[in-house]
Amino acid sequence: MAQKSKNKIGITGAGASGCICAYWLLKAGLDVTLFDKNLPLRTLIPTGGGRCNLAHAEYDFRELAKNYPRGEKFLYSVFSRFSTAETLEMFEKMGIKTYTQDDGRIFPESNSSKDVQEKILREIRNSGVKFIQKEITSVDNLMKEFDSVVIATGGHSGYELLKHAGVSIVEPHPALVGLNTKEDLKELSGTVVKGGNINGIKGDVLFTHFGVSGPLIYKISSINAFKVMPYKLAIDLSPKLTDLQEKLNIYPHKEIKNLLGQYLPQKVVKYLLKDFDETKEACKIDGKTRDLILDKIHNFIITVTGTNQGEETVTAGGVDLDEINSKTMEVKKVPNLYCIGELLNIDGFCGGFNLQNAWSTAFVCAESIIEQAK
Repeated sequence: MAQKSKNKIGITGAGASGCICAYWLLKAGLDVTLFDKNLPLRTLIPTGGGRCNLAHAEYDFRELAKNYPRGEKFLYSVFSRFSTAETLEMFEKMGIKTYTQDDGRIFPESNSSKDVQEKILREIRNSGVKFIQKEITSVDNLMKEFDSVVIATGGHSGYELLKHAGVSIVEPHPALVGLNTKEDLKELSGTVVKGGNINGIKGDVLFTHFGVSGPLIYKISSINAFKVMPYKLAIDLSPKLTDLQEKLNIYPHKEIKNLLGQYLPQKVVKYLLKDFDETKEACKIDGKTRDLILDKIHNFIITVTGTNQGEETVTAGGVDLDEINSKTMEVKKVPNLYCIGELLNIDGFCGGFNLQNAWSTAFVCAESIIEQAK
């Protein structure tokens, strides 16, 4: 991105996508003003549990795009130009070294979101960004003041701005969120079941005072973000327990609660066996009882009535992707107006995918603006 112009660019939203878009524009010598009612990169601090899950170690852009319940095909073009490898190279140049966990999640070596925040802000401040702490209430006013305008306000705001500009919005819904259940599961609150399975999707389940949460539930909440409630889910609490009869034969004198305790937390076992004699020895469990117990384990039915308000960090919905040119991030019907990041109807699973969307759409947007400025 060679230095060519001093075109004036206005960016509203100083989150991950807004700041990285500014980073690339400033490197090309453009004049950038960044607006936000809050401090820049404030929302980066809690990501990854405060460690900042920067990306995910998937280097095939098509495979990477499969981790987005909404936006997969749109992201093919975006990720083919700026994906995981380019992200790591960008952060390396900022002095942010990274490491990869066994589960593919990529973190800074400092394990500090604050460190990432400081280094990104140092880069753009040193490059001459103008930061104005104010809320933008009109796209029209920005368009009059700047040659190009980028909306990067995230998944919780900015929609009214764009509606006034005639841009279609898919109504936002919570994603990556705990689910409220009709069933009273309070007695299981705080208990984690490892390796649960819902329709072939695997992960841990955390029981809470309002229902269920944890990695598996977050993923399911994203997939079902627009599903009409109430709806039922069947959780396989112990996929590894494939032959209960074999275990009954091997441990004939073991109480059933202790036998199942080898596979599930005791609180969950007690809950599952509340209609049975939990002290009955394995050798005294008849075939009908065995099958009933197995069904409760492999088809643990819950009725989802809502999402846990205030818990969501990501939203499904946002700017309709049909409104956006995936090669430029420009609004098709409004020249020189761009939308990036979570503001778009793109959302990914946990694991660095939502930040990857921010980094990648920011780059594609900046590249397009720079090309026009030549």
